[in-house]
Amino acid sequence: MGLSIIILAAGQGTRMRSNLPKVLQPLAGKPLLAHVLATADELAADDVCVVYGHGGEAVKAAFPAANLRWALQARRLGTGHAVQQAMPETPVANQVLILAGDVPLLTSATLKRLLAETPPKQMAVLTVDMDDPTGYGRIVREHGSVHSIVEQKDASVEQQTLTEINTGVILAPGDKLKGWLAKLGNNNSQGEYYLTDVIAMAVADGIEVHGIKADSSEEVMGINDKKQLAEAERALQARLVDELMTQGVGFADPARVDIRGTLKCGKDVFIDVNAVFEGDVELGDGSRIESNNLIRNSKVGAGTIVHSNCHIEGATTGRACEIGPFARLRPGAELANNVKVGNFVEIKKSTVADGSKVNHLTYIGDTEIGKGVNVGAGTITCNYDGANKHKTKIGDGAFIGSGVELVAPVEIGAGATIGAGSTITRNAPDGALTLERSKQKSIEGWTKPTKKGSD
Repeated sequence: MGLSIIILAAGQGTRMRSNLPKVLQPLAGKPLLAHVLATADELAADDVCVVYGHGGEAVKAAFPAANLRWALQARRLGTGHAVQQAMPETPVANQVLILAGDVPLLTSATLKRLLAETPPKQMAVLTVDMDDPTGYGRIVREHGSVHSIVEQKDASVEQQTLTEINTGVILAPGDKLKGWLAKLGNNNSQGEYYLTDVIAMAVADGIEVHGIKADSSEEVMGINDKKQLAEAERALQARLVDELMTQGVGFADPARVDIRGTLKCGKDVFIDVNAVFEGDVELGDGSRIESNNLIRNSKVGAGTIVHSNCHIEGATTGRACEIGPFARLRPGAELANNVKVGNFVEIKKSTVADGSKVNHLTYIGDTEIGKGVNVGAGTITCNYDGANKHKTKIGDGAFIGSGVELVAPVEIGAGATIGAGSTITRNAPDGALTLERSKQKSIEGWTKPTKKGSD
């Protein structure tokens, strides 16, 4: 039997107090809906449909490459009405799994268990026990099976004491579900078409409804406001860090790391506090990330140390590099092995070959640096003429003195030395000392300016 997945993502999310649609609110660097879609993708469904409404065009635009079917819920008349919008093109021979776009922590493992434990042509509801079930629909069981789901506002005093609640995740045969949805009414306190009413219809038709419990309420928590979004962020971060620790990654404090994308780590990696990883990041064996670093879409080589307070984006390093503190590697920065990039150094769209050092207060842009080069403090590659970028090339073994300006396009030969304080506008030959300085003068009788008195 095939599988269709319907994801309900039409809610306005007024409690978010945001112009951004609720399902596009960011969690660990990705929209809430992206997490749900990633989980759905692991189930290998034949058909995935997203029901959208508020901010619909923005929601669709956020997933242009996804292989999705979209269904518009122009009027928000309840969860049952939302599913109705998706059903016309849903294969009725399939099982239909209904998920919520604002429940991002639900795992594929739990959903695979739900699918495996539900016999064909029968129905299942994912439930969970909660210490405080206030606000949630209660699961009413008879003889172990689910008999009905009663919403909080419609529940009797006795039913409100039940602690097993509906998570909103339902699995049903497509043909039966289509028929039940056609019979839904809105005779309730909200005047809405409740999806949960199909449970009673299934029971009336003699179809057993299985109540399958999730392992924790955290996994099935819905996100309705910024407080819940923050709680989900910490829960997801704890899950991601826990997975890395089981792989052998060391953390100074697991609670003070944020992973907003994919982080792959080799053996004996150590991560200090307040490190943030965004996009796709890879840390090689034995690398060490000190405190207060942001690393985005970058690859850090084995044995490399990133000292505190660095910003690394779109960069790669080889083995045994040392970066920072207070260094910035911008997109296109490519360091080979044993490279040293020191404090207050910025490197952009440049390659630095084995064993070279750029230690202090330096800007390197659009540059090729050879092997064993030493770049002195305060050096600047002047790569921009106000309209176009130009390239600087520094040969193997060159020594660049402090306070040097290399005005591109320019080439510094292998083994060349550039004297401190020089502004180099022409190519410097191999092995030579090249200087560019004005004659030093002392002006006799010169006096410092003094402050003028107040009027």
